[in-house]
Amino acid sequence: MHKAILLLKKIPKGKVATYKEMARVCKTSPRAIGRIMGGNDHPIEYPCYKVVASDGKLTGYSAPGGLITKAKLLRKDGINLQEGIVPSKYFHTFAS
Repeated sequence: MHKAILLLKKIPKGKVATYKEMARVCKTSPRAIGRIMGGNDHPIEYPCYKVVASDGKLTGYSAPGGLITKAKLLRKDGINLQEGIVPSKYFHTFAS
């Protein structure tokens, strides 16, 4: 299992990580992280809905319902979207 998938469990409740932040930790590109998230076969156990674009926009979610489901799950986690965007105060940074 890729390190990026394992990192998903380290994102605290009420926080998100950006593709860029995940890429920094995994020493790869944000696009590669997107491909890895898209291949996540266990979205309940490894919550890939918690990964967003650097500007807070919701991008790609391959589970049923797509971005609508992603937004619902983020709200359930306590994240208040502003016009469909996650404010930066919810961004999580992994320790180096």
